Amino acid sequence: MKLLLSKILTAHGRNSLLRIAAAAAAGSGLLYASSHSKCPTRLSVSIHLPLTNQVKLPCPAFPSSDHGLTGTLPWFSFRSSPFPSDDVNNAISPDTGASAKPCSGGCLGRDTIANAAARVGPAVVNLSVPQGFFGIPVGKNIGSGTIIDKDGTILTCAHVVVDFQGPRSPSTGKVAVTLQDGRMFEGTVTNADIHSDIAIVKINSKAPLPTAKLGSSSRLRPGDWVLSVGCPLSLQNTVTAGIVSCVDRKSSDLGLGGLRREYLQTDCAINAGNSGGPLVNIDGEVVGVNIMKALGADGVSFSVPIDSVTKIIAQFRKSGRVVRPWLGLKMVDLNEMVIAQLKERDPTFPNVGKGVLVVTVTPGSPADRAGILPGDVVVEFDGKPVESISEIIEIMGDHIGVPMMVVVKRAKDRVVTLTATPDESCPDI
Repeated sequence: MKLLLSKILTAHGRNSLLRIAAAAAAGSGLLYASSHSKCPTRLSVSIHLPLTNQVKLPCPAFPSSDHGLTGTLPWFSFRSSPFPSDDVNNAISPDTGASAKPCSGGCLGRDTIANAAARVGPAVVNLSVPQGFFGIPVGKNIGSGTIIDKDGTILTCAHVVVDFQGPRSPSTGKVAVTLQDGRMFEGTVTNADIHSDIAIVKINSKAPLPTAKLGSSSRLRPGDWVLSVGCPLSLQNTVTAGIVSCVDRKSSDLGLGGLRREYLQTDCAINAGNSGGPLVNIDGEVVGVNIMKALGADGVSFSVPIDSVTKIIAQFRKSGRVVRPWLGLKMVDLNEMVIAQLKERDPTFPNVGKGVLVVTVTPGSPADRAGILPGDVVVEFDGKPVESISEIIEIMGDHIGVPMMVVVKRAKDRVVTLTATPDESCPDI
């Protein structure tokens, strides 16, 4: 259907070119016309049929002047909906250009953050754990969690529900769980891993429970929008938003000892009580578990990537705990710039494009017994080429006591094949 807007432009004087420009945005349009031609001119506006019910064209006024015609056209009157009709989107003409195409996949609109929060919010719970000192109650520990399964499985942080004075004993601990809708349950800590700071709490409910969908942290990039949902300072249903600052912040960067860990760094505001709550992408999927913030700094928060968490959950279900192989190596990922520096310092450094450099070897460790030396460059592990420490960890998985072939390059390009048998790291924790 076409709506036709006509205006006869008549002026005196010499002939000139007719100039007409029209634009419409946010409920208003601007018409500018200038002519000294005696020829009548028509301006037509085409609107497709499915859109006519959403468009109003009130009769505009055209103040005249000797030099032309100007006027403001309040063409479009509309109300937005968070879920636009497919019929309207499909009705957009293909010849209107790419800029007119409906937004999809990663676009940030006025309702994007609110919709993501609405998807995950009902599954976010408040956790409260009584604290005691030698049997004397001294308060309670407060945190957040996310229901990830209809059977009542809640994902949270270990430091929220575990007393670090006794790593094994908290598996029978009780937790007060409060849902967003006000329902309250007594939960039980079924699994906890102190190294990763991940724990599982279980509740039983006869009525259906809301759940959150787990996403993929490997798809995140610095600058992506994320949400933090939780119960800071016991203020349930609190949502904050920010962006991803770093996708692979290493525990060593934070001055944390022990096993190697990687975190997502964001500028979402988190405080006491947010621990264990979900980090959410704009699709409403859980991409991390909020774990800590930098003291004395704003906008520096950290989360455990959900890809790491899903592996931990799988080991909980398989063996009830996280099994970590240990070789006794301190290693560094190599790249072209690091290799160039090493070759400047030592011309005998092996000619490699990538690999993992062995920095130190713990005496008496599986790596020491296998004959791995400081300065070796690991290029193959268990028959697979490797370029990073994370690849070696991935290959080892939870294999304990299983011999694995390690190919290293040494000075003057000498290639050596060794066999290492990983032990279990800290089996009592």
